[in-house]
Order: sequence, then C-alpha cells, then structure tokens
Amino acid sequence: MAQGSDAGASSGDRDPRDGDGPASPSDPRAEVGTPRYRRALIALFCAGVATFAQMYSPQGILPDLAQDFGVTAGESSWAVGAATIGVALGVLPWARLSDRIGRVRAMRIAMSAAMVVGLVTPFIPHFAWFVAARFVEGLLLAGLAAIAVTAIAETVHPRALGTAVGTYIAGTTIGGLVGRILAATAAEPSDWRWGMGAVALLAAASTLVFLVRIPPTAVPPRGGLRILPATLANLRTPGVMVLVAQAFLLMGGFVASYNYLAFRLQHEPFGLSLAQASWIFLAYLAGAASSRWVWRATRRIPPTGTLLGCAAIMVAGLALTVAAWLPAVILGLVLFTGAFFAAHTVASGLIDRRAGAGRSLAPPLYNLGYYAGSSVLGWLGGVAFGAGGWWATAGFVASATLLSALIAWLYARSRGGIAAVDAR
Repeated sequence: MAQGSDAGASSGDRDPRDGDGPASPSDPRAEVGTPRYRRALIALFCAGVATFAQMYSPQGILPDLAQDFGVTAGESSWAVGAATIGVALGVLPWARLSDRIGRVRAMRIAMSAAMVVGLVTPFIPHFAWFVAARFVEGLLLAGLAAIAVTAIAETVHPRALGTAVGTYIAGTTIGGLVGRILAATAAEPSDWRWGMGAVALLAAASTLVFLVRIPPTAVPPRGGLRILPATLANLRTPGVMVLVAQAFLLMGGFVASYNYLAFRLQHEPFGLSLAQASWIFLAYLAGAASSRWVWRATRRIPPTGTLLGCAAIMVAGLALTVAAWLPAVILGLVLFTGAFFAAHTVASGLIDRRAGAGRSLAPPLYNLGYYAGSSVLGWLGGVAFGAGGWWATAGFVASATLLSALIAWLYARSRGGIAAVDAR
C-alpha cells in the first residue's frame, strides 16, 4: 500500500478540533452531522465550484470568443474542449499520485496550480496559446476530478456516501452554472476577457476555502495494483466499462447541447443577446436539485432503472428544445439538465460498487470517459450544427443518449435484469 496517505498513517494526522469520534470501532469515517463531515462537504463543494466554474466558463461566451479570435463556432468550442481533454488525460496520473502522497495533498497541489493558471489565462492574446493554456488548466483540474469521489469515500461513512457525493456534484453544478453566467454577464459591457477574469477570481476565492477547510481522509488509500494492471482490471470488468461508456455518451451529448444552443438563441426567431442567452444556464439549478434527491428514488427504483428513466427524460427534453417558442426551449432544457445530472450522480455512485481489483482507478477511468466525451462529442455536435443547425445537433445528442440507455439495458439483462444487476 502506498505510503504518505492523508488518512493518517499516524494519529497526528487527525485534527483534534473535529470533535467526532469514529463512526464505529472498526470504521473511523465521519457520520452525518459531525464536524468532520461538514468540513469535508463544505470543502469539496467549494472545490467543485472552483473546478467547474473555470472549466466551463468559456461556454457562455463562445460567440464573443469566436468573433474576437476570428474562428468558427466549431473551432471556438476548443476553448472548452482543450480543458476537458486535459482533464481526461490527467485523471489516471493524479489518481495514482494520490495513492502515493495522499488524497488531500494531491488535491491541494492541483487546485492551487489551477488557480494560478486560471488567473493568467484571460490575458493571453492568441487563440492557439489560449487553447494550450486551457489544456494545462484541465490537466491541473483533473486532480480534483480524479480524486474527489474517492476522497469522500475515505472520509465519510458508507451510510452517508450517496448524500455526500450528491453534495459534491451539486457544487460542480453550481460552479458550472455561475461560471457560465458570470462570464457572459461580465463580458457583455466589455469583452470576454473581463468575463473569464471575473470567473477566475470567483474560483480563487472558492479554492482558498477548500484549502482551509478540507480535512484529512479517515482511512488509508486503497493501493494495490500499479496503474497499467489496475487499468486493465477495470477494462476487463463489464460493469465498469458500461458506466464509462455512459459517461462518454451522456456527458458528450450534454456539453454539445450547451455549446451550440447559445449560438441558436442569438439568431431568429429568438434574437437574444449574449448575456440574455447565458441565462439558459439557470437550468443547471435543476441539476443541483436532482443530484441531491436522485438517490432517494433508487430506494424504490433500481439504479439501472433510474438511469434508463433519466435517459428517457433527457430525450423528451431535447425534443422540446427544437421548438421555435422560448418557454418550450427553456422547459426542455430544464428537463434535459436535471435528468442528466441525476444520471451522472447514480453512475458515479455505482462505479465503486462495480469495480474489482482495480478499484482505486475505477472512478478516474469513469472521469476519463466523462471528459473524453465532453471533448470529442462536444466537437462533433458542432460539426452537426454546421451541417444542419440545431435540429442536427439535437438529433445527434438524442442518438448518443439512446445508445447509452441501450448499453445499460443490455448489461442489466445479461446480469439477471434491472432489479438484480446492482443489488447489494
């Protein structure tokens, strides 16, 4: 097992101010309501805000950015895609580094460095260098994406894990929402650089809260296999790969939708300004809510059944967005967004349950699929938009969503059905 864990190879790693004892004689992880539990959730909520505000802030200002740099709508999407490629490539190395130096130490290094890059990026004058900086920023932000869920599992008691993961994902949702709206609103009277600068300051403040509040984990990292054998172990585990495929397809379609809907809303029959179009991101509030309550639904509906229901709601929401009536578009986007985040929360919670020998790399592998989908399908959605407008993009995203549902259903069928596949 790797040494230097945050969990504290010694009792000196525990903070006496936490004031809570172990949840049981055999499990030192924090129960709901204890000071340590609250510290962990506040810190990781703020880290989620900082990470996703920085990662997706250009999405709300892509039309401005395309005009300023003189690039096409599809090319401008690399302002988002470069960061998500960086995250996809960074999650596995960060996960292994955290096995060696500890979860919290690795997250602190990653978040601090990403904060510095984020503050510099708005001042870069050339598009190619801007994209390169966004890629580096993504590599650093991968330090949180790769480790957060594992760190939660090593900090809070398993009885509280679903709620704790939901709180973290709610933080990522709020970060994505605020980052996009703040960037567009601050850019409206000036230019996109002011918008990204404002987001960088918000992310810096959230990062500082994270650095101050994050407690050490309560159990040592589950080390074991090296990165290649651990990766291969997961690649040979069908349940894990099904969730990775779902992450790729659902997240890719989700990012493609938000990348290009803003372009559509600035043209007829809507004619919205950049700042007005950015308010569509308020639909993220539906995601913040659904990521918190979806695990309650799994008490009555099996997790895979919940995933299939979310996919159906996503497709129904997409169908509404093709209407030429703004209220219908907004309603469709709310349904689509809430269902996506609910599906993501359930899949994130299942990945550790389905993993085997390569357990420590299962969540990072899920994140690799998640951000690879964001980059690849986010770009392909732009190709569809250029070829056939929003109808083509919506059809492309619906196809990806239905494929993810088909994969989940086939896997469940091969494992005894929807009710049996993830039964404890």
